Amino acid sequence: MTLDVEHARPAAAVIPPSRRLTTRARFSRSVRRYWQLYLLLLLPIVWFIVFRYVPMANAIIAFKNYNPIDGVWGSPWVGFDNFERLFRNPVFPRLVANTFILAAYTLIASLPLPIILALALNEVRLRFFKRTVQLMTYAPYFISTVVIVSMTILLLSPRVGLLGRTFSFFGAGQVDLLADADFFRHIYVATDLWTTTGYSAVIYLAALASVDVSLYEAAKIDGASRLQKIRHVDLPALMPTATIILILGVGNIMAIGFEKAFLLQNALNLSTSEIIPTYVYKTGILNANFSLGATIGLFNAVISLVLLLVVNAVSKRVTGSGLW
Repeated sequence: MTLDVEHARPAAAVIPPSRRLTTRARFSRSVRRYWQLYLLLLLPIVWFIVFRYVPMANAIIAFKNYNPIDGVWGSPWVGFDNFERLFRNPVFPRLVANTFILAAYTLIASLPLPIILALALNEVRLRFFKRTVQLMTYAPYFISTVVIVSMTILLLSPRVGLLGRTFSFFGAGQVDLLADADFFRHIYVATDLWTTTGYSAVIYLAALASVDVSLYEAAKIDGASRLQKIRHVDLPALMPTATIILILGVGNIMAIGFEKAFLLQNALNLSTSEIIPTYVYKTGILNANFSLGATIGLFNAVISLVLLLVVNAVSKRVTGSGLW
């Protein structure tokens, strides 16, 4: 019996095709098959390139003495002078502290409430009641920030507001909470929770919907109560989603929203309401100090990037899950 040497050659001796060609072929096949989906992705990608990545080149004005006449590239180079001015500014430590405290307060307060709401709605069996609660908690997310601030001001007005009239009814006099710097952060976080809790709960409800039904059946056979099912089945299923949301929240902890803080801001609560975004607006736009405004914005972005990398690394080490 003769041995066919050609057919007996080991599989390892066969030279595989180039990985680059294989990837290119797979990509071409995917584009031909799902060209409609790629066409839908084209507009968002172009939007990100034009409005997110291209403007990054203009961050160079943080290292220049920018003036509109010479333009971004024609303005004189000053190096790190703008950063030295920023760090020597006596207002700068208070800006960083106010921004970090307000953002951390918002993140810590907004993380558990959507989880609790999602767990509660997941246990509701009356579909009409469940949908009604979802609608009532989801709808405030679509209300404009200006409208929310107007509602807040009217509610807390010491003269015509509901809360102000309640204080007057019980003999507490006219209490203007918006004029008290100690209450600014509580008001900001309370309005944020009202608008975002229902919207964030939808993400956790989607995660709960993907839980294997056999886990609930096994827990029922073992005699687990509702609280035990939530503890041993629902919460472990929500942890990866909560971890990703926490990482993204920490990455944006220094990029807190400008609109609400600026609209709720007044001369009396300025000690706690003045944050980096509002200061950038006043310095860079109103005072036309574009270089210093870009310097503050660049510093803010770098801090956010460092926090994102650190929290993602810690999350991967502790929980085994992260963004990448």
